[in-house]
Amino acid sequence: MYQVKKQIYQDFSKTQKSALCNFLRALVKQGVNEVLEKFLYDERYYIEIGRPRFEFVTQLLDDELFLKDTELYIKECRKFYDYKKQQEPVIQANKAFEKKKRAFLRDLKMKNEKPTKKQLYYYDCLCKKYNIDKISVDNMSKFSLKEAIARIVDEHSGNSTNID
Repeated sequence: MYQVKKQIYQDFSKTQKSALCNFLRALVKQGVNEVLEKFLYDERYYIEIGRPRFEFVTQLLDDELFLKDTELYIKECRKFYDYKKQQEPVIQANKAFEKKKRAFLRDLKMKNEKPTKKQLYYYDCLCKKYNIDKISVDNMSKFSLKEAIARIVDEHSGNSTNID
């Protein structure tokens, strides 16, 4: 798409080219089937009411080179978005893998850290609330205490887990 963008609209300034391309790409992204016809119709309408969106295009709407460049760009945009849609399952799978990897690394880090005061306090409160015998937390890691708390909460999930 970037190669095509370099080839089209040679007479336009960088800003004009960018504005027009962004507008056309947005139309393609919305899924408009007849993008070129819709664009030409809308521009002619806005010219008639005296408020053209792209003043630099007013004289070029019937120019063959302009229409050819616009059609080429629209086709490239469609290819780009079709390709992006095809890649969506791969992207989602990568996101899921990265999420699992981050969770694994977080758990690995937690296995080497001591429990926080907040965790210890929460564990004590849960044990008091459910009348559970406390296990020694001296040699426990942050991760193992998190697992113990999760087990207690899961066992008593039918009851309210709010601590008074």
